[in-house]
Amino acid sequence: MGLADNPQMEDYSLRYTPAAFRKWSPWMVFLSCLVGISAMAGYALDAAFVDAFGFTNALAGFLVAAAVTLPLTLVIAFAIARKHVDIDLLTRGSGFGYLGSTLTSLVYATYTLIFLAYEGAIMAQALTALTHLDLHISYVVVSAVMIPLTLYGMSFSSKFQAWTWPIWIALIGIALVTAATAPDAGHNMVHPATVSPAGLAGLTVIAVFTIAAANLSLATQVGEQGDYLRLMPDPTSRNRGRWRLAVIMGGPGFALFAVGIFFASTLLVGYASTKIDAAHVGVPVDLFTTVYERLTGNHTVALILAGVLVLLSQVKINIMNTYSGSLSWSNFFSRLLHRHPGRAAWVFLQVGLSLVLMELDIFNHIVEVLAWYSNVGVAWIGAMVADVVINKRWLKLAPPELVFHRAHLYHVNPVGFGSMIVAGAVSMIAYYGAFGSTAAALSPFIALAVAVVLPPIVALATRGRWYIARLSELPDNDGELPCSVCKGSYDVLDMATCPHHGGTICSLCCSTEGACHDACKPNAWRPPKGAVPLGMPSIRREKELEIA
Repeated sequence: MGLADNPQMEDYSLRYTPAAFRKWSPWMVFLSCLVGISAMAGYALDAAFVDAFGFTNALAGFLVAAAVTLPLTLVIAFAIARKHVDIDLLTRGSGFGYLGSTLTSLVYATYTLIFLAYEGAIMAQALTALTHLDLHISYVVVSAVMIPLTLYGMSFSSKFQAWTWPIWIALIGIALVTAATAPDAGHNMVHPATVSPAGLAGLTVIAVFTIAAANLSLATQVGEQGDYLRLMPDPTSRNRGRWRLAVIMGGPGFALFAVGIFFASTLLVGYASTKIDAAHVGVPVDLFTTVYERLTGNHTVALILAGVLVLLSQVKINIMNTYSGSLSWSNFFSRLLHRHPGRAAWVFLQVGLSLVLMELDIFNHIVEVLAWYSNVGVAWIGAMVADVVINKRWLKLAPPELVFHRAHLYHVNPVGFGSMIVAGAVSMIAYYGAFGSTAAALSPFIALAVAVVLPPIVALATRGRWYIARLSELPDNDGELPCSVCKGSYDVLDMATCPHHGGTICSLCCSTEGACHDACKPNAWRPPKGAVPLGMPSIRREKELEIA
């Protein structure tokens, strides 16, 4: 059995996730989504923001970013949980087209890669502090560890995350209580000794939006949350309340948790700033060692506690970063190469690339990297949300259902793809100072505004003709159909008719078929003149609407 044929490893990557596989409870899925709060990146980033801009500016920036990302991620989280597809497949049918979403797969893969490398660097710092290994050797060790931990996907991840939460909560709780009971804890939290002169200038608009802009990149985090939310069971009358709460807190809830982490980290940083310099405060293993040393009175014991906490935290979050990265690389390369060696194979690529970024010292350049990335990530998320909410629900400019099969989509849909390109280009021009320093600080917000406004305009101009190239005539039931290529049986929602193979074909085999040259849709690049928009409510069968 190859990697691509092992369902335990694959987790139905690149396709609709059937009900038979979604056996986890809303609570278990939520626990897997919650892993983001264990990340030490928040503590390191918060220390950097507070040091550069002061507590007040940093807090205001976090709140602004949370207020913007919450509604965006709420829409995407519920769409993923209801449709049971990952964010790549959701993007395909949300105004981007089959090949158009290839670019967004790369954008998403880059996000997971950035944080895998950053979190990995923090993990390596802890390993070096404990073992005195050269830091570059530690980079290799922490990278290698992630491979076996991620190969078995959700089957292993859900158990590991659940088992390790009690240890993590105990260790982080001890640290917070220790810092909170120190003399002048509140004052040091708001006025840490490490703040630079610029951070003492008080609240400024530029500082607030500079911090908010970097944090807007976290809107892309909903993709990682979505890789677990797609495994949610269907809502029922008995679990509906728990289901909704799990989606809200497991998806957009990370923005609220980020604010909570900000207060926790600044409490710890405030105490540590009275003991060590700013360079060490920003290194999580040094930060927690300093806090634990107040409790234990022994540096070695404190270092061991800090090392265990940081290593455990980073393993938890990097399982998510590696897993989500493997999904996005699978989507990206299956469309380019028409090959799918298996999700697990791309774990090796994800880990290898992150090792390169660690060696390039991403740890000391993360703020600049996130500020740059925000312009692209927000343009993608904004355009997708605009299509899902404005075009599909409010204005009815797009088919209401999600269509993600290669056999049914045009290669590129200008509604989402074009809007994202324009929004990203305009914001990048602003980022590099073409419109002044204020616009440069606000460039991700410019990207978001353009990305939200353009999709309905483009959808209206194109009259919704670029969404669906064709529809398959399939049974109106919730059963399974055989794939004429791989011989497996999959849900009707995952299938399409294939004239090349003379039968039905699953979405994955359809994506990896290189010999058909899109025979099922001769006009794959653009609709023919006079083409009627397919899949719109007025021409759909009632049963199709019911399924959607």
